[in-house]
Amino acid sequence: MRVSYLIKPELIELREVPKPSPAEGEVLLKIEAALTCGTDLKAFLRGHPLIPMPGPFGHEFSGTVAEVGRGVKKFKPGDCVMGVHTAPCLHCAYCQKKAYNLCVSLMETKILGAYAEYILIPSQIVKQNLYHKPSNLSFEEAATLEPLSCVVHSIDGLNLKGNKSLIIGCGPIGFLHLLCLKLKGSQVLMTGLEMERLQLAKELGADMVTAPSDLDMALEDFSEGLGVDYVFECTGQLDVWERSIRYVRRGGQIILFGGTKKDLIVTYDTYRLHYDEITLRGSFHFKPKDVKKAFELLYNGLKVGFLITDRFGLTDLSVAFKKLAKGKGLKYAIIP
Repeated sequence: MRVSYLIKPELIELREVPKPSPAEGEVLLKIEAALTCGTDLKAFLRGHPLIPMPGPFGHEFSGTVAEVGRGVKKFKPGDCVMGVHTAPCLHCAYCQKKAYNLCVSLMETKILGAYAEYILIPSQIVKQNLYHKPSNLSFEEAATLEPLSCVVHSIDGLNLKGNKSLIIGCGPIGFLHLLCLKLKGSQVLMTGLEMERLQLAKELGADMVTAPSDLDMALEDFSEGLGVDYVFECTGQLDVWERSIRYVRRGGQIILFGGTKKDLIVTYDTYRLHYDEITLRGSFHFKPKDVKKAFELLYNGLKVGFLITDRFGLTDLSVAFKKLAKGKGLKYAIIP
């Protein structure tokens, strides 16, 4: 089978490797669609600590079951399925606290290699985070399950109905936040650099959009001078992390979704944090309940097809990433 290996930044090699056979509890999946994402783009451009090089990469996928291992009852060859690339161990100290997204072995046991013809799904994912694809979803739409699960985790437990939110960043994650926040009844102001994407945000239901240069003025109008209840930082830019505190009201919350490089330090006004009782919350990955909720959203008709800009084969994977690096497109579907 063919598998895309990231050899070093900006160098992808398509290799022929033996097709694996599923062991007990495992499923061998024939990839029908894999999607590009911001994490893979970072790896392609400069490397990523969670994506070893040289090695296979890609982790947003859907496909058709090719083979099942002994003991697998829920799936059979020919089933159309959708899933994510991790599942918690359920036994470590964090899992015992139900902090499943912080499971100590989560990143060690993740599967990479969706930019390939087949991928082997381990038993813990088969049991917890693999679903039958409904017929109303294309394989490309089904492959958005992983990023949507991350966004569902981001907003979990927030009192959004009737409140006002600011989304910083008009990438795929920002747009998925927009869809979910509107479903929860929040009014949304969205800001980003690209005018075409801001127009798309309006079409998707954003109550107000603005370029970053006009954000202060727009925020004044949008929040009537109060500041928003929630800020969702979706860029992973250090200066944006620090500026986010300017936009939230007293008692508000900042959700820091966009990941930054390791060992970077941010600075906040301690007076504001303390006396205005501002909450800073990181948001990382997802729990099985988030995956289930994301699946239900897609099953019930959440429209995500607009995220797919174009389609490429495995031989043109580098082309897709070079386009993303230039700001062209949201996501590209890789069709083996």
